[in-house]
Amino acid sequence: MERNDACWCGSGKKYKKCHMAIDEQITLHAEKGEIVPSRKLLKTPFQIEKIKESAALNTAVLDAVAEQIHIGMSTEEIDRIVYDVTTKNGGIPAPLHYQGFPKSVCTSLNNEICHGIPDENIILEEGDIINVDVSTILNGYFSDASRMFKMGKISERAERIIKVTEECVELGLAAAKPWGHLGDIADAINTHAQANGYSVVEEIGGHGIGLQFHEDPFVSYVTPRGSEMLLVPGMMFTIEPMINEGSPDFFVDEDNDWTVYTIDDGLSAQIEYMVLVKEDGIEVLTK
Repeated sequence: MERNDACWCGSGKKYKKCHMAIDEQITLHAEKGEIVPSRKLLKTPFQIEKIKESAALNTAVLDAVAEQIHIGMSTEEIDRIVYDVTTKNGGIPAPLHYQGFPKSVCTSLNNEICHGIPDENIILEEGDIINVDVSTILNGYFSDASRMFKMGKISERAERIIKVTEECVELGLAAAKPWGHLGDIADAINTHAQANGYSVVEEIGGHGIGLQFHEDPFVSYVTPRGSEMLLVPGMMFTIEPMINEGSPDFFVDEDNDWTVYTIDDGLSAQIEYMVLVKEDGIEVLTK
């Protein structure tokens, strides 16, 4: 583009006052052989505002779950809360019918790593830990986040894995910086998990998000510092490591072809943030 052309992002600013410096930086890193995002992965100002509206609803849905979740309820009741709050506010639960997924939310208990399917026969009991993973479409824009919930008094080992998972996510967030790399986030997370005797699931990770449910890049949490895609202002993705007590290996339920379990029946925990890379840092959009 020419310096005085209107910027490609639709901001209304001249290119030289908007994305020219960012594009030049991307080119310099690409010439060094680094992995850089394509322009389609950089959200425009208009898109960012619309995605933030979706993110606000996603947070409200998780808040509603937090207010109502309790021992003795079924995971199907969690699904109804998510569906009702989302649809009453003009949204669509992103998981519903996504690649055949039958429910509006993922509810993963204890040794379930992810993609647990809500069921009226699965009743929350004292001592359970559960990940509730909410994803929302609002006016065509996507958002995503998950939280861990403790049912009553839980074991010391359950308390510990949730605490370390929280620390992993915060350390990953702290390592995320514009013009750094996705591997910086992964290294911070994997180092802390291993130092505490845990493993990080390798084959399932985070993802770009905003215009689609799952976009590039795939976000690994086991790669070295300085590796993987360059973090460029306008990128949007999830930080959502899955931390296991024992082996990082898993198997998928043969009956429903969705729920992912730890291979050794150990506990697993996951917390998910959705973040935006900005010129001056990282903004958390959902948590």
